[in-house]
Amino acid sequence: MQFTFAHYQESADFLRTKLGDFQPKVAMVLGSGLGYLGDVVENPIVVPYGEIPHFKASTAPGHKGQLVFGTLAGKPVAVMQGRMHHYEGYSYEEVSYAVRVLRLLGCDTLFVTNAAGGVNWKFKAGDLMLITDQIKIFMESPLRGENLPEFGVRFPDSSYLYTPALQDLARQQARKLDMDLKEGVYMYFPGPQYETPAEVRMARLLGADAVGMSTVPEVITAAHCGMEVLGFTLVSNLAAGVLPQPLSEEEVLEAAAAAREKFSKLLLSCLEAL
Repeated sequence: MQFTFAHYQESADFLRTKLGDFQPKVAMVLGSGLGYLGDVVENPIVVPYGEIPHFKASTAPGHKGQLVFGTLAGKPVAVMQGRMHHYEGYSYEEVSYAVRVLRLLGCDTLFVTNAAGGVNWKFKAGDLMLITDQIKIFMESPLRGENLPEFGVRFPDSSYLYTPALQDLARQQARKLDMDLKEGVYMYFPGPQYETPAEVRMARLLGADAVGMSTVPEVITAAHCGMEVLGFTLVSNLAAGVLPQPLSEEEVLEAAAAAREKFSKLLLSCLEAL
């Protein structure tokens, strides 16, 4: 279906009844196995996706499927514990629906995370990567259809989907933490099957450093409606063909659990420094 501005307003108005005077400024979309930050939000207001008009369920492993509003690192946040994916049967407009709702609630910055396969030969499982750009080939745009001018222009520029100033902030915080932060380009594949070795070789030739099944729709939508964006990838495994072994979702969740401490430190440090 094509959402109208009234749909987004209805969702935002419902959430305002839960939030009272609280107004979030930073939206955080937490990927596979990374939703634990939502559990440490202070004075949390928890709203399951199923209660929010027009929201869809999050069915992927490691995704709780709820919004958590409150304070984190001294900042008013809206944390998405789990996201929607195209492979769950949702349109790209539905996948990115929550971003526009959070924008209406007052969020002007988006932190987005994911767990993905490493394509760059220099990466290893457990590395953290600052996303500097993205590649979208195998998907239509979440902005397809009638443009809603309340959010942005018909033909938005995509030169800086990931805000350069926030990338600099992330580099600074990583240095303060004495953390090895990789940098690279994230390439989207629709899934749910993992990429083939041939697709991974293609991604590498096209300039990708990591491949995954999320993030890109939300970032396009966020940039369209004027949000600043900071993105991180946890290299949860090396993509197909890099090592002679099959891939599994258990491997992804185990890597997320192992990287929990350092990933949390980096995200909270960046959030506090805003």
